Amino acid sequence: MNSGSEYFLIYKPYLMLSQFSREGDKPTLADLDYDFPNDVYPVGRLDADSEGLLLLTNDKQLNHRLLNPKFRHNRTYYVQVEGTLTDDACRQLADGVTISVDGKPYHTLPATARPLADPHLPDRNPPIRYRAAIPTSWLSIALHEGKNRQVRRMTAAVGFPTLRLVRWAIEDLTAEAMLPGQVKPLSRVDLFRGLRL
Repeated sequence: MNSGSEYFLIYKPYLMLSQFSREGDKPTLADLDYDFPNDVYPVGRLDADSEGLLLLTNDKQLNHRLLNPKFRHNRTYYVQVEGTLTDDACRQLADGVTISVDGKPYHTLPATARPLADPHLPDRNPPIRYRAAIPTSWLSIALHEGKNRQVRRMTAAVGFPTLRLVRWAIEDLTAEAMLPGQVKPLSRVDLFRGLRL
């Protein structure tokens, strides 16, 4: 892989698009307070209403490897859901559930899903709407695949709609101590170690 490649982890804020190009008046990666090289792009994406870790690089070979499903790199999400999460729902998520992908039924691959104490994430702006009569729960879910809006569709399929979704980790790289909008340059050695490559 190109030794001149550059690597950046960012904590993508809520409602920011995972791209540099403009689309209406929505904030983009170009709005981050950082002077990225012109040839750097995100590897994969997070929906505008999701937050957390996003990897940016100009290393095309790494980009291909991370996006190719056969390499199955692990991504961990912290998910706030509506309702009091049950062990049965976690078991269903771990075993795989049937969701709709491109209008067709798709059974998700086995995952890791467990209840999570409040993870004390940075505040979201704007915050989740608080409703006293409806409890919320957190879970950690780790996937090796990334279908469109997969986590949200999975939690809905087991009866717990997603309220907040944060990508916490990509393999061993985490958002620990990062704040929304923060950019963290990484060396190739540290990045590849964190990705277990």
